[in-house]
Amino acid sequence: MRIIKFVSLFLGSLIIVLVLLCSSFYFLAPKLQQNVAILVLGKGGEGHTAPDLTDTMMLVNLNPDSNKVSILSLPRDIWIPAIRAKLNTAYHYGSFGLASSSVSSVTGITPNYYVVVDFSLFKDLIDTVGGINVEVANPFTDEKYPIVGKEDDLCNGDKLYKCRYETLHFVQGKQLMNGETALQFVRSRNAVGDEGTDIARERRQQKVIEALKTKLLSTQVLSNSKVLMNLYDIIMSHLETNIDKVMTLKLLRFIFESKDNIKFLSIPEEYIKFSQNNKRYDFQYVFIPVSGNWNEFQNWLKKGI
Repeated sequence: MRIIKFVSLFLGSLIIVLVLLCSSFYFLAPKLQQNVAILVLGKGGEGHTAPDLTDTMMLVNLNPDSNKVSILSLPRDIWIPAIRAKLNTAYHYGSFGLASSSVSSVTGITPNYYVVVDFSLFKDLIDTVGGINVEVANPFTDEKYPIVGKEDDLCNGDKLYKCRYETLHFVQGKQLMNGETALQFVRSRNAVGDEGTDIARERRQQKVIEALKTKLLSTQVLSNSKVLMNLYDIIMSHLETNIDKVMTLKLLRFIFESKDNIKFLSIPEEYIKFSQNNKRYDFQYVFIPVSGNWNEFQNWLKKGI
């Protein structure tokens, strides 16, 4: 199948688990010699109104020179002039080729490979490890969280279609989340105030990544062979990628060796702003570069990876 939002959620630590499962091959794996960029896409998959929209997009850069893994989160609403649409539609319209060129136009980096996942993988992984502890920095309420399967419900004539949605509420502080709750936490986009923005969603995604990474590397998980094998089976059943077996081993070895040097990045607010109700962007809510192009951000990114 594919990959999800999860990718955002835990790529580095997930591959570390794969390395541990394949430890007999790890020492035989050749070292990574060249810089590699991987485009990670998370989509809703079956059961969602737009199964191929990639609401989570991350560019993972592996740099052998600095022995660093950098994971850049990209807002779904970035405007791409070449396709006159938002970034999250590129995969839907043109698969990896169009998604790759669109991401390259923003970051200045052309991905070598892609990985795609759907939301069910994220949920299953968290449930398999017994949930994760997440620190909720800001409490928020979302009264329009979509209910899967209700997308076309006419709600008995209710013009507001309230039956299509449920209300989410997250309190401040650390809490144990199962897969479904963590999925709601990272997907919510209709909260009142600052937590309703894409930037806030990125921050929540990264919190979940860190929490999942911590859980995956815990003794509770690593010492349980049954859990490890279940994780392996889940990952393999959901994964869609163009990375071949030889390169997979190289990447596994590199990420294992760089596990203490994994860096999470977001586009700094000084380089990005939003536009709304502008004819130039078809009156959509979109993110655009502050200076009119992405050059300054690209220079910043190259120095950071």
